[in-house]
Amino acid sequence: MTFIPFINILISFVMALLGMAFFTLLERKILGYAQLRKGPNKVGISGVPQPFADALKLLAKEQAKPSLSNFLPFLAAPILSLFLALTVWMLYPSSFPTHYFIFGTMFFLCVSSLNVYTTLAAGWSSNSKYSLLGALRSVAQTISYEVSMALILLSPLILICSFDVAFINLNQSSWIFFLLIPLFSTWFTTTLAETNRTPFDFAEGESELVSGFNTEYSSGSFALIFMAEYTNILMMSLLSAIFFMGSIQAPFLNNLFLLLKTTFLSFLFLWIRASFPRMRYDRLMNLTWKSFLPFSLGTLMILTPISFMLI
Repeated sequence: MTFIPFINILISFVMALLGMAFFTLLERKILGYAQLRKGPNKVGISGVPQPFADALKLLAKEQAKPSLSNFLPFLAAPILSLFLALTVWMLYPSSFPTHYFIFGTMFFLCVSSLNVYTTLAAGWSSNSKYSLLGALRSVAQTISYEVSMALILLSPLILICSFDVAFINLNQSSWIFFLLIPLFSTWFTTTLAETNRTPFDFAEGESELVSGFNTEYSSGSFALIFMAEYTNILMMSLLSAIFFMGSIQAPFLNNLFLLLKTTFLSFLFLWIRASFPRMRYDRLMNLTWKSFLPFSLGTLMILTPISFMLI
């Protein structure tokens, strides 16, 4: 009986990886149709097994070993990056949980802040000027957005009065979503920057940085970085749906509702990539420090007395 929670966590990790694999296929299909082409359609039936073909190709390629790199940190950074991305999936609000994370939101903030170190380690250990420059830009961007991200997240938390993700998923009133619509738009923009997605994908700016912090990575190590990024996108979509988009009291209907909300938000990530060009870096920093930070602090000051009245 002691091993049952670990088995369930392992199953959730496998399901997260499968979801990530087919999410990449969905992205390529959506980008294809957005650009008036088909996307992957040659492998199997309508290109459905394409993610497995991509994984086999990447893992079968030779692992590059830059001669001047610090090889152990160079190899450990992608592994740790994927490990942290999967660790957050322990917070998935199952209807039949085998473990309870009372402070799940705090756990999410702690783990997401550790992603900065994997990016910095990947760029530094490559011993490449392009990789280091990309890593420094990515770290500066991530730190800037994590400050406002934590403050934005405090607003729904003080209205719900809980850190437990499963409790929030079942007990969040729908009126909170209408109250927090301006804050949700700020949060969603922050998640785009947090996951290095368009229009804030400066860490992988091909035109300026020759692919950024992952310049020296190839084959399996590149696949791990790629998997971590897309796993984080799905998790951020799930948490956005839980914290900001209300819930239904019936557990079965609420799970279905959560699936639909998460799918819609994940689709928005892809739609934005197909629609917007990359933003300028100095404007990104101005946006977070001069717009999002004062806005999140002001919203928090307004909502705090409201939460005391509700209690």
